[in-house]
Amino acid sequence: MDAFIDFFAHLTSIQKLIWIVGLLMVFWLLEGVYPLRKFNYGKWEHARPNLILLATSIAINVLFGLATVGIFHWLEISKFGLLNLIDWPVWIELIVAIMVLDFMAQYVVHFMLHKVKFMWRFHMVHHSDTHVDVTSGTRHHPIDYLIREIFALFAIVIAGLPLAYYLVYRVMTILFTYFSHANIRLPHALDKAISLVFISPNTHKFHHHHEMPWTDTNYGNIFSLWDRVFGTFVYHDTKNIVYGLDILDKEKANDIGYQMKVPFLYQKVHTDTQPDMVSEKG
Repeated sequence: MDAFIDFFAHLTSIQKLIWIVGLLMVFWLLEGVYPLRKFNYGKWEHARPNLILLATSIAINVLFGLATVGIFHWLEISKFGLLNLIDWPVWIELIVAIMVLDFMAQYVVHFMLHKVKFMWRFHMVHHSDTHVDVTSGTRHHPIDYLIREIFALFAIVIAGLPLAYYLVYRVMTILFTYFSHANIRLPHALDKAISLVFISPNTHKFHHHHEMPWTDTNYGNIFSLWDRVFGTFVYHDTKNIVYGLDILDKEKANDIGYQMKVPFLYQKVHTDTQPDMVSEKG
């Protein structure tokens, strides 16, 4: 176990990039062989804005990492945080750390991205995708991604997490993000069995349906536990799911310029065309 933790403690940026690109490639290929839905769309054209947004997320993550080096060092010296109050086996502490981060930096912040009006404006970019596939997992407006990183920082400090635990979580959350967004068809029984503990591909597809109340369900990223505990878990047939947001221009779903401006255009859209949408989403 010590060797495992040591590996992640010294994980390089190149290794993390290889993990990201490798997973994108694997799920991209699986989508071609076992598609959940056969989209009539240009896959590369669809991927272009999502990969551009991935580049902005990577840049923010690098800057965030540099900015938090001192925080991890302080936590190590000060022994601040919940994990420093206990003396459990490393594997148990690691599970607790992943669960704390998944709750705070995924479920809670994702719930708020839907319920807080200001935050929802930026999160709309993620939901504006009209063809959800593996690259949709990379589709986050820079402000949306920055908000997520801030919540992750809160979780790190509260729990007193060492850097290695955090990096294990990052590797896992990237895997589950791409897995749950991938346009892949699993046997129904397998997908449903996975959803008992984790967020499966079918589970997350309901979250991307363009109508309420589906949009406000299945907020989790790794574990389905949080959605089950707080009553936001649903599981139905995926055949009737329609992706996108009906308050945005679907013809511009792949227009990166439009998507970057969506949060700042939203008030005008709300005022001119959809007078009741803010209250529904927020």
